[in-house]
Amino acid sequence: MTDIIKLTAAETAEKIASGELTAVQVTEAHLARIEAVDEKVHAFLHVDREGALAQARAVDAKRERGEKLGPLAGVPLALKDIFTTEGVPTTVGSKILEGWIPPYDATLTKRLKAADVVILGKTNMDEFAMGSSTENSAYGPTGNPWDLTKIPGGSGGGSSAALAAHMAPLAIGTDTGGSIRQPAAVTGTVGVKPTYGAVSRFGMVAFSSSLDQGGPCARTVLDAALLHEVIAGHDPLDSTSIDAPVPPVVEAARNGSVEGMRVGVVKQFRGEGYQAGVIQRFDESVALLKELGAEIVELDCPSFDLALSAYYLIAPSECSSNLARFDGLRYGLRTGDDGSHSAEEVTSLTREAGFGPEVKRRIMLGTYALSSGYYDAYYGSAQKVRTLITRDFEKAFEQVDVIVSPTTPTTAFAIGERADDPMAMYLADLCTIPTNLAGNAAMSLPCGLAPEDNLPVGLQIIAPALKDDRLYKVGAAVEAAFVERWGHPLLEEAPSL
Repeated sequence: MTDIIKLTAAETAEKIASGELTAVQVTEAHLARIEAVDEKVHAFLHVDREGALAQARAVDAKRERGEKLGPLAGVPLALKDIFTTEGVPTTVGSKILEGWIPPYDATLTKRLKAADVVILGKTNMDEFAMGSSTENSAYGPTGNPWDLTKIPGGSGGGSSAALAAHMAPLAIGTDTGGSIRQPAAVTGTVGVKPTYGAVSRFGMVAFSSSLDQGGPCARTVLDAALLHEVIAGHDPLDSTSIDAPVPPVVEAARNGSVEGMRVGVVKQFRGEGYQAGVIQRFDESVALLKELGAEIVELDCPSFDLALSAYYLIAPSECSSNLARFDGLRYGLRTGDDGSHSAEEVTSLTREAGFGPEVKRRIMLGTYALSSGYYDAYYGSAQKVRTLITRDFEKAFEQVDVIVSPTTPTTAFAIGERADDPMAMYLADLCTIPTNLAGNAAMSLPCGLAPEDNLPVGLQIIAPALKDDRLYKVGAAVEAAFVERWGHPLLEEAPSL
């Protein structure tokens, strides 16, 4: 089992295709790992043991019939509990959807199944993807396998922790303001936010519709690229889906190079609030890129300083609209329906019981920002700032091919450390939010450990919209150089396990 769970997704698929391993053996090994360690980590909200084994048996039957298998056939995956899965609970980390069994699959779920990826279960997350630590889950926090007293990032901490704890070689996350990249950074894994609209949002429970984006999570750049290729592509069921070819991400990951590329470093992505060890590892990464043949270009993007403020008006505003559908009348939790309350009272009682404090906070902020007399002053102004940020990116990409930065200002902080300080929590997404506002593509990959606490540091790579392959080209080159010199930052065995 130990050898199987430490294989990359690419290696696992190759061994299944050749018959060296069966998909059932691989699935059973990961289910055993979940059973052994997830009581401590709490990465999963629901493990679909029977469903996963059935999918694995189907893959083995295909191979026995001589059918050609896809590049990820039989590889296990942990799915963030924000995507609908037919016959399997989808809670979005909230009590308001506790016990809800969707009658349909999200488009992303369908594509995973069509590619014969084995879905192990649904992972823990901040309720409705609102948070940076997975502490806002109604079902309790997830621990970081590097140190179980630390957060695994958020909102997709369950997915990142599952990877770092070797419970799955692949995972799916969603990124509204950094919820794929920030968890990847603090767990020493790889996370990619594709170009907005590149991966279908149909069947993904909405938080902030103009910002939400599903994407791949893995332990290597190549594995992330293979998963990206499976889940991306146009979907007529999603009105925001881009009708364009998927960039050649796998080819880029297999042929990583930065020779002759122009790499931008934005001066706004450092300064007060950044941990010394994070800056040290980032500066080393920039020096490495230069050594590998890249030209480093200093950039000034003044509007980036306003990104956090704009985001926390736009995202709550869209959340207050999207979450209005949870009324206790159609699906999910229903409270107070005893014949003595009106429909309006049932809705109010249901929301009071079903939504957690952070969700209520954002609904109230958003409702206020959209209210009569305040819309132009708050939401309208935030959208103008969003335009300025997009223009800063456009000007930057006239000078450079990609931009790099720290993914997060600090390494993983202690569980509970920022629970009562929303502003401190929001600062975890300082470097990731501008990309969501502009709709660009971005990746986080490990770039070593911070010397002061021996915890992972993430390097963020940002590319223009629809140039997602540049992320993999640069990411693969950096990863190869790191592995050659210092070994992979993700240890053979997670330190706390």
